[in-house]
Amino acid sequence: MVGTRYLRSTHHRGFVSFVAFMSMAGLTLGVAVLIVVLSVMNGFERELRSRILSVTSHATLMGLEGALQDWQGIRRLALQAPGVRYAVPYIEARAMIANGSRVLGSAIRGIDPALERKATGIAQQVRDARIEDLTPGSWKIILGTSLARELGVARGDLIVVIVPEGSATPAGVVPRMRRVEVVGTFESGTYEFDRSLALININDAARLYRLGSDVTGVRLALEDPVRAPEVVRDLALALGGGYYVSDWTRNHANFFQSIELTKGMMFIILLIIVGVAAFNIISTLVMTVKDKQDDIALLRTLGAIPADILQIFVVQGVLIGLVGTLVGAALGIVLADNVEVIVRGIESVFGIQFMDAKVYFMTDLPAYVEWTDVARVCGVAFALCALATLYPAWRASRTQPAEVLRHE
Repeated sequence: MVGTRYLRSTHHRGFVSFVAFMSMAGLTLGVAVLIVVLSVMNGFERELRSRILSVTSHATLMGLEGALQDWQGIRRLALQAPGVRYAVPYIEARAMIANGSRVLGSAIRGIDPALERKATGIAQQVRDARIEDLTPGSWKIILGTSLARELGVARGDLIVVIVPEGSATPAGVVPRMRRVEVVGTFESGTYEFDRSLALININDAARLYRLGSDVTGVRLALEDPVRAPEVVRDLALALGGGYYVSDWTRNHANFFQSIELTKGMMFIILLIIVGVAAFNIISTLVMTVKDKQDDIALLRTLGAIPADILQIFVVQGVLIGLVGTLVGAALGIVLADNVEVIVRGIESVFGIQFMDAKVYFMTDLPAYVEWTDVARVCGVAFALCALATLYPAWRASRTQPAEVLRHE
């Protein structure tokens, strides 16, 4: 009762109560900002992972010599392996795409439209067309939106695909070229793929790169993408070895390692705000102890022991920390859940763009609240506040009544 009463503003100690309120506000702000930042990092990681997996495979099985023979048997055995949902053949190689004077490098991926729709999510991201429009022998192509924009092409335009392999002619060796028709675009939301990937039918790709019946490899869609390294390794060993295996965690390891590193550093840096709030609690309680010297002395003369005085100020500091932490957690969760709306509003008002796809691989700012992060932030913040109360409370408990009341 005494500890909570000291938190309420009175005529004589309004400044102390104001400092206590500011300490609580600083703690609230620190906890809220920390939760929002961690939620944005979590959302960025989840969104990046889902977008990458929509256009790439969970794992791939490729031939060591650059082409995979007897891929039908390999695909049949892969579908029987535990944890594998789909296995689709593909052909992928580099090429130059030209539209007039505009020439850009890109990856050409030959796919089986029917199998691709089942195995990945890229079929749902095709615009102005259907992935089934890539029929064998039609020489049609679907470009990433950023690639199509930089080439200045739209549906129905003709472009030239230049393969970095020469053909002997009377005039010498010239690159192999093929004119294809743009039938649509796809947008994965990830600039890396939208700028550097084009899709054609797998039979056309085999003719273009002169692979015959061979393919580059077999792409696997798994029930649990996290187990991709283990599943594809076991599959390669079951097939007798002699294959080059890869998975999404290896191909894009730098992305996710940088996100985890940034998340850890942001937690440490923003924890300083909570530390400042904890120091403010120390100053608040020290001023309270100084202001309440007479009250402490009277309580001691009435029979209160040092432990009672200690508890009074510990309760006061703990309440500041508890209320600030809980309010900050609630505010942080609300802001994290609405961060995309807030960012869009700021962008529309000031005419700026926070997320440049060329830098951040996506244009929006997703957020995902992980309750383990909320619990960790609240736990650390409350622990700092509890520790901050010990010194002022100990100092109050050491007050000598005779010294204080000597001049009364």
